[in-house]
Amino acid sequence: MALLPALVGLLSACATSMRTALVERHQSTDCVVLLHGLNRSWRTMGKLAESLQQGGFSTANVDYPSTTETVEVLAPKVVNEGLRQCRQTGATRIHFVTHSLGGILLRYAHSQDPIPDLGRVVMLGPPNQGSEVIDKTRNWPGVTMISGVAGLQLGTDEDSIPSQLGPVDFELGVIAGTGTTNPMMSAMLPDEDDGKVTVARTRVEGMDDFRIVENSHFGMMKSDEVIAHTIQFLRTGRFLGESPAE
Repeated sequence: MALLPALVGLLSACATSMRTALVERHQSTDCVVLLHGLNRSWRTMGKLAESLQQGGFSTANVDYPSTTETVEVLAPKVVNEGLRQCRQTGATRIHFVTHSLGGILLRYAHSQDPIPDLGRVVMLGPPNQGSEVIDKTRNWPGVTMISGVAGLQLGTDEDSIPSQLGPVDFELGVIAGTGTTNPMMSAMLPDEDDGKVTVARTRVEGMDDFRIVENSHFGMMKSDEVIAHTIQFLRTGRFLGESPAE
C-alpha cells in the first residue's frame, strides 16, 4: 500500500499535454531546445532553462506526455515542436539539452529526418545503450503505468530502440551520474549508476566529450556543476576540465 502514494505522486508530476515555454533572447542566433525525461515535466528543466537564458541563449522548454505513445510516434512530435519554436526566434543554430528519454527521442527523430540546423547536444543520463532496469521490470504488474509504452522500449535487448540506433553524427557531450538515491533500482544494475542507467550505458559511439558527476538520475538537471558543464559545451564543444579515462 505504501507504493500507492508514491505512484500517485509520480504520475501527477508527469506532463499530460504538449506545450512549450519559449523565451527569446534578442540578438541571439542560438536557441536551445530542452527535453525532459520519462514521467517528468518541463519543470524539471526549469533551472537549466533559466541558466541558459542568463548565458545568452534563447530557450524552448518542451513539455510532453512521455508515457502514452511509442518512441516512433513521440519523437517527431516532440523534436519538431522544439525546432518550430526555436526557428520562430530566427535562430540559425538549434542546440538540444536532453534528460534520459529525451536524448533517445532526439536520436530517433534525427535518424529518421536529419535536422539541418542542429547545433550541439548535451545529454544528461541518457540510456544510449538501454537500461537493465527495463529488462528486469518489464513484466512487473502495473509497470506500464510508470514506464509507459516508450519506457518499455529502452531495454538492452537487440529489439530495443537504443540498440537500433547507430553512432551519432552531431556534436555531443554526455553527462552520467553516480549519486544514486534508489538502492532497489541500483541493485538491478551491474556497474556504477545513477539509479536508472549505468555510467557505461550512457556512452555512445561518436560522442565528443563525457563527464561523470556525483548526482542522481533525477537530480542532475538542477546541479550547478552539470549546468556549468552544459553551458560550456554548448559554447565550445567541450566540457569543463579533463575527460575521465575510458
